[in-house]
Amino acid sequence: MPEKQDTRKVTPRSQDFAEWYNDIVQRAELADYSPVRGCMVFRPDGFAIWEAIQAELDRRIKRTGARNAYFPVLIPMSFLKKEAKHVEGFAPEVAVVTHGGGKELEEPLVVRPTSETIINHMFAQWIHSHRELPMMLNQWCNVLRWEMRTRLFLRTAEFLWQEGHTAHATREEAERETLTMLEVYRGFVEEYLAIPLIVGKKSAAERFPGAEETYTIEALMGDGRALQCGTSHFLGQNFAKAFEIKFLDESNQLRFAWQTSWGVSTRLLGAVVMVHGDDQGLRLPPLVAGTQVVVVPIYRKPEEEAAVMASARSIAEALQAADLRVQLDSREGLTPGFKFNDWEMRGVPLRIELGPRDIASGELVFARRDLKGAEAKSKAAISEVTVRAKTVLGQIQKSLFDQAKAALASQIREFDSYSALRKQLEGEGGGGFALVYWCGEPACETKIREETRATCRAIPIGQSGAGGKCIVCGKSAADRAYFAKAY
Repeated sequence: MPEKQDTRKVTPRSQDFAEWYNDIVQRAELADYSPVRGCMVFRPDGFAIWEAIQAELDRRIKRTGARNAYFPVLIPMSFLKKEAKHVEGFAPEVAVVTHGGGKELEEPLVVRPTSETIINHMFAQWIHSHRELPMMLNQWCNVLRWEMRTRLFLRTAEFLWQEGHTAHATREEAERETLTMLEVYRGFVEEYLAIPLIVGKKSAAERFPGAEETYTIEALMGDGRALQCGTSHFLGQNFAKAFEIKFLDESNQLRFAWQTSWGVSTRLLGAVVMVHGDDQGLRLPPLVAGTQVVVVPIYRKPEEEAAVMASARSIAEALQAADLRVQLDSREGLTPGFKFNDWEMRGVPLRIELGPRDIASGELVFARRDLKGAEAKSKAAISEVTVRAKTVLGQIQKSLFDQAKAALASQIREFDSYSALRKQLEGEGGGGFALVYWCGEPACETKIREETRATCRAIPIGQSGAGGKCIVCGKSAADRAYFAKAY
């Protein structure tokens, strides 16, 4: 059971979103700062969310045919230099080990910023025939990128993630795998985390180093800024050629493999906080909440305690038997009001309140975290508590998604005037997503980035419109693209 919580007020979202976010993450006891700059400590409530994410996403990944493996955290420096674009993209973020066992190493070792190089080295040892393809591996691990500006969950030097790596016999199969994983991510984030998404491919400037194409899922945070929630990369044969990953095809011809990589990280926890949270704290989607239901017994007289606690314990046990994640708040010396505020801060989706009068009437009180005021509370028969709880949790999951979807829709604007675009995106605020025609020229993308600090977040796939004029240069543009300020 959680300890007594800090009673300091949370900075209002409207006053300072960044401070509000930091307050929530620490007050809800999700994470704390490490003594090492840029690193973070997961507290049990925060890690419980990551465990729920990992368990569900792992099931979905395995359904695609990928299997879990693990590769070393230390990678020879020479591996990173084999793919030119890859090393160029990661060089500023790399941490290097030069000494071990009191001696200088013969070759420096890179602390894993991503695992393309070590995995492709092993692919080259394992893949020789088309019969060994496709090879589809995933690993859950930590990575280290020497970030200069850090924020809990969103951008830390060390973070947790999953990274998938696959090798295929044909380009078509690899491209299909790239889009398959994009859809796995989209479905997971929208269905499980209740976060609506913008889906598309990245511009060349925003592409993963060494990839031919990068696809992305982008979400809108509560301050109007975008957050990249996951990516899936079509690597072509770039790494296969760099690491000599060859196989004999059915005609006994030696071919280079076609590859993909894809991943999501613990920044998804930050997305959950910033999309759903309010000034009272977290609002967790039931599917990902470490605690889905909390039972709060209420009594004022000593003689009422035994009966209320026995009934509350019985209800908690019934909910647990129904496969719900439940807490019974039996803490002494705290008022019901304090407990209510505490659980609201922690984002527990459903609170059950039970006192002597409720026991006498055969009913108890449900308090939903997704709603406010009188509409948040309702009564349910004690005899039907498990059925009702499951129904209400399903309603809360849908409600949070619908609220976030409405917020996203209100923050997507189409522009055909560059001055109007600049006006929307200039200043310290987020500005939401701007959907504009863009000719695809890097110079126009750079102009938008330098003058508004907005980047190309996603180019929707399969556009079939008549086209229009680039919002920057006025030249013909076949596709629209989403631009936004981003974390």
